[in-house]
Amino acid sequence: MKLYTSVEIAPSARKIGYGDKILLLGSCFADNIGAKFAEHYFQATINPLGTLYNPASIALSITDSQHSIPDSRLIYHNGLWHSMMHHGTFSGKDKAAVQARCMEGYERLQRALKEATTVIVTFGTAWVYEMDGQVVANCHKLPANRFTRRCLAVDEIVEMWQPIVASMPDKHWIFTVSPIRHVKDGLHANQVSKAILLQAVDELGQSYFPSYEIMMDELRDYRFYAEDMVHPSQVAVEYIWQRFVDTYMNADTQLEMRTLHQLWRDCHHQLLHSDSLEAKRFLQSLHERKSKYQKIYPWID
Repeated sequence: MKLYTSVEIAPSARKIGYGDKILLLGSCFADNIGAKFAEHYFQATINPLGTLYNPASIALSITDSQHSIPDSRLIYHNGLWHSMMHHGTFSGKDKAAVQARCMEGYERLQRALKEATTVIVTFGTAWVYEMDGQVVANCHKLPANRFTRRCLAVDEIVEMWQPIVASMPDKHWIFTVSPIRHVKDGLHANQVSKAILLQAVDELGQSYFPSYEIMMDELRDYRFYAEDMVHPSQVAVEYIWQRFVDTYMNADTQLEMRTLHQLWRDCHHQLLHSDSLEAKRFLQSLHERKSKYQKIYPWID
């Protein structure tokens, strides 16, 4: 007797390996999966402008990375300078420092986009906030009357993303819809939003990874959610990651991943008695292993 619905995923014809450079953009689910790439020492760049939730903000981040950010895009509020196209971690008291950090983010995105062989884009919500007629990536707790809230249409999303994808046909584009529910929008509005995102991704015709469907159908029990009952638990993230690996990595890459993940785990192991003889032997062995792997994977730090 089968007691749950399986999400069938055909293995991708185009694989991801350690020779690839990967750029992840989008919602906090992109951060979750990006962290898994980092734990396995892939060459991955994760959200250079911080977490971005809607397709318009992500698309604008790509186009804006080709230009200098004007001063008018910085807004002063509650003692801090904010970029309306960056995450709150870029905000600060010193305008020049904020400007510099924002430019560094754009430069990092531009460089990563140029070098990437694989770009993974996670759409979180179709709901957007506009200020003076332009979509913003973050409201930074400014008064609500400064913004207009609306839902993107499927055609809008497709029209803004088709030229981006078409301009970089050499890249392996993978789109996914975040399994994280935006409950502040309301449960019905969240479902409408996810439906719009799913249809837009379908019309783009690129590789699609069904993280949303896995969460909704295979992991629908609340034990797979974090305490806020919105974000996936670590068990859920690990499960979805494994499904991603099975889809996009071949057997040889998966073997490399197991070896390098053990190295990462050992590098992050907290020693109870760091001055003991056993600890010193462990660290010496770890140093030798790491040096050996750095000759094969020179990006390992």
